[in-house]
Amino acid sequence: MRMTDIQRCEVRPGRLVEWTLSPATVAAAAALPEDARPPAYIQESHLRTARSLREDGLRVPAWLGAAFDIPGPVDLDALERALSQWTLRHETLRSGFRWSGERMGRFTLGAEAVRLRRAECGEFADGDALARHLQARFDDVADALHWPNLVYAAVVHPGGGVSVYMAFDHSNVDAYSIYRIPAEIHELYAAETTGRLLPRQRVGSYVDFCEAERADADRIDGTHEVVVRWREFIRRCDGRLPSFPVDLGLEPGGPLPEQRLLREPLVDAADAAAFEAHCRPYGGTLTGVLAATALAVHEIGGQPVYRTVVPFHTRSRSRWSDSVGWYVGGAPVEIDVEGAAGFDAALSAARAQLRAARPLSRLPIDRVLRLLGTDFRPTSPDLYSILSYVDARDVPGAADWAGLSAYALLRVSYGDQVCAWVTRLPDGLWFAARHPDTDVAHKNLRLYVERLRDVVTGVARGRAGR
Repeated sequence: MRMTDIQRCEVRPGRLVEWTLSPATVAAAAALPEDARPPAYIQESHLRTARSLREDGLRVPAWLGAAFDIPGPVDLDALERALSQWTLRHETLRSGFRWSGERMGRFTLGAEAVRLRRAECGEFADGDALARHLQARFDDVADALHWPNLVYAAVVHPGGGVSVYMAFDHSNVDAYSIYRIPAEIHELYAAETTGRLLPRQRVGSYVDFCEAERADADRIDGTHEVVVRWREFIRRCDGRLPSFPVDLGLEPGGPLPEQRLLREPLVDAADAAAFEAHCRPYGGTLTGVLAATALAVHEIGGQPVYRTVVPFHTRSRSRWSDSVGWYVGGAPVEIDVEGAAGFDAALSAARAQLRAARPLSRLPIDRVLRLLGTDFRPTSPDLYSILSYVDARDVPGAADWAGLSAYALLRVSYGDQVCAWVTRLPDGLWFAARHPDTDVAHKNLRLYVERLRDVVTGVARGRAGR
């Protein structure tokens, strides 16, 4: 699934139908006692950031979503049952949070209390107008400080078939969760329309994972090796978490800028395979992308050391593999390229860094920051710049994504950092990044992508310096 915003995912005209959790479900949630299982550190940080920004007068939508087609004619009742079954499968979708002063507590509905409500929302003759409507609606419902914070929609097209759109606040989903949605909904829908009985799928609960991860994180103190290494990393970043090391055209102390999305193919399948083959002895494509990025930003910005935070999944046990949730931890990486003699030297440095850094991702960075005693009051939705790599080719249904117009949706709103994602798809490597919407940032991000592409194709075709 290519990552994009909703304006660029082929939204077509049609009759809009929407599903949210029913009023009875919302009322039942309001009467629930507190769930003893706490939020994950990453969830708590996300909600505290949203609340802090809201108190400063800025609403920053941060939802993720999926878009895909179901060929028609489509039975909306069967689709509703499929959506309902999928929702009940994942406990985090019926779990939310309440504030008591500065304290966050969880509540969780039992599956028997969860029902969807369907609403007819009218005909839309213009795809652009429909895209704007969907974005506004998702901003309103899939909000960190609102519960329920999920919404499903289907656009019934005049020529047959529907396009399905599903949006969730980030606290409940990560990219891998989104990638799995089209195949799972298609399977459930097909079973509903054919009368086929699917075996009951046992899926691990992200709410249970949050409890276990937090208990592990709370056992350590400020002397733990992971905390020490983060402290040293932040010190080398001049006391801050790392930003993307090129000029972004931002005014110090200025207002939080709007962002824009840069997305495009990086290289085709042949070059992606050749690049991967070259990088495999050093750890694979992620290592290569980091090395290529370090060289590119050194050329553009002149920084001798490239520092970033690399996301890694935390689905450490098979019980979490099919689960919807935010299973992501970050690891600090720094690659010295000032004296690197060509790509392979940078590749070796990147491999060493990733080997040393990956274990650090198992401890939530928000727990680390508390132990460091550093006041990182959030003034931006992103505390640091990230560079992410995901190989999505083995996700169930990946071979069908192009034919289903399947997209991973990313809400781009405000922020002063650069968050970049490189994704391996069946047709090659794709790049996406959200960055401050300034002319300087756009120019430098374009230079970065062009240089990144040059390095990758050079390596793939045997032209890179060794």
